This record gives sequence, C-alpha cells and structure tokens, in this order.
Amino acid sequence: MTTSDLAQVLFTSGLQASADPSPEQVRTAIDERLCACGGDRASCTASVAQEAGDHPDEYAARMRWALHTVTRTFPGCVAAA
Repeated sequence: MTTSDLAQVLFTSGLQASADPSPEQVRTAIDERLCACGGDRASCTASVAQEAGDHPDEYAARMRWALHTVTRTFPGCVAAA
C-alpha cells in the first residue's frame, strides 16, 4: 500500500491527532480498520470522500495529519503508485 492508501485508512480510524499516537498505535489502528473492512481498502476508505464533501475544513486538517503520521510511521513507504 502507498502512503496515500495508508493515510486514507488511518483517516477512517478512530485515532485522533490530539492523542499524539505512537507508531505502534498508528499501525494497530490501520490494521484494525482494515480488518473491520474485510481487508478491502476501497470499502474501508469510502467514507473519506463523504467526509470531504460534508466537512471540507475538518477533512483537510485530518488528511494532512494522516499523511504526516503515516510518513513518520512508515518512512520507507512509497508516496504514490
């Protein structure tokens, strides 16, 4: 999965930026969210588009956080496929 893919999954998790999660918490949140979606990333991230339309200001801030957090947690991850 790319950085973008992982950030979208993290975005849909319950993890909050204010919690300043550790890398292990981020990995766990991503794994749990993917498992909850049956491993289907597309199904898991469908709510990202809905959130962007419903709350664009909140969406932008959360996605920036998710991208930054994934980049820190998975430093060798591919930026785009």
